[in-house]
Amino acid sequence: MKIKTLTLVAVGTLVLAGTASAQQQRGLGRADADADGRVSQAEFVTARTARLTEADANRDGQVTREEAQAAHQANRSERRGQMFARLDTDRNGAISQSEFDAARPERAGRGGQRMQRQERRAGRAFAQGPVQIEQARSRATQAFATLDADRDGYLSEIERQAAPTRMRERRAERRAQRGVASRSAPASE
Repeated sequence: MKIKTLTLVAVGTLVLAGTASAQQQRGLGRADADADGRVSQAEFVTARTARLTEADANRDGQVTREEAQAAHQANRSERRGQMFARLDTDRNGAISQSEFDAARPERAGRGGQRMQRQERRAGRAFAQGPVQIEQARSRATQAFATLDADRDGYLSEIERQAAPTRMRERRAERRAQRGVASRSAPASE
C-alpha cells in the first residue's frame, strides 16, 4: 500500500513539474527566435513589444485604446479559428459531442480568470492615454536586466525558470518603493 501511494505521489510530482516546465517553455521559450536554447536581449525585447507593434495601426509609435481593441478582436477571431480546428479532429467542419468531450481536459483552467487579468492590465495600461511603444521597449530592457542574473546578455534555461520569481520580487520592490515615497510625501494643507 505504501509503495502504491509513494508511486502515485512521485508520478503526480512529475506531471506537475512537466506542466510547469511546459508553461515556462510557452512563455519565454517563444522569445527564442533563433532556437538556440537561450534568449538574447533583442529577442526578449522584440517578443515583449511585438503585440504593441502589431496593434499600432497607423505606425505613430503609440497604441490607442481603439487600436488595442481592434487588435484584440482580430487575435480573438484567429484564436477561435485555431480552437475550432483543434476540436474538429475529423476535419468535417463540425464539432461532434464526442470531439467536444474529448477536448474537455485541454480546456480546463483556461479562459475566465486569465481574461479578467488581461482586461485589468489593459485598463491600467490605457489609464493615462495611449501606450508608448518606446517606453514599453525601455521597460522590457529593464526587465531583461532583472532576469539576466549572470549578466551575459542571454537568458539561460535556469534564468528562464527563475523568471516568474524574479519578476514578482522586482514588482514587490517597486510597490514598496512607491509606498515609502507616498508616505514620505508632505501632506497638502
